[in-house]
Amino acid sequence: MDRADRALLAALQADSSRSIAELAALVNLSPSACHRRIRALEEQGLVMGYAARVDAKRLGLSVEVFVEITLTSQTREAMERFERAVGDFNDILECHLMSGAADYQLRVAAADLDHYDRIHRDCLARLPGVSSMRTSFSLRRIKRFEGYAVP
Repeated sequence: MDRADRALLAALQADSSRSIAELAALVNLSPSACHRRIRALEEQGLVMGYAARVDAKRLGLSVEVFVEITLTSQTREAMERFERAVGDFNDILECHLMSGAADYQLRVAAADLDHYDRIHRDCLARLPGVSSMRTSFSLRRIKRFEGYAVP
């Protein structure tokens, strides 16, 4: 990756709705060279897709929740069963396999505590092999993810 590729990745993360002409001008490339580079970044898997960032609060999801999960067993089968089940629940926004005290960390968004209670009962409590859950509620977001720093 050269300077132009890095600049393109940063620009696409900031606003992927820009036209090729706008992106090209921003990174000092011709539109055709810019288009070729973007396609190459996509083919290499550096750009995995494009999506809109949605304001969760305006969507009615004002409670952000982090759930630490510890499994009863860390066998490959137990972990695979848990991970497959996580994929079945749209209310689970993210799932990370962790090092440290907990095995997994989940991120969930809810409208309010009653909604989270329903998610807990109908989704989280149904996950297989869970020994314990520890829930933390975000009081306020300090910094929103806006994209990766491009070295």
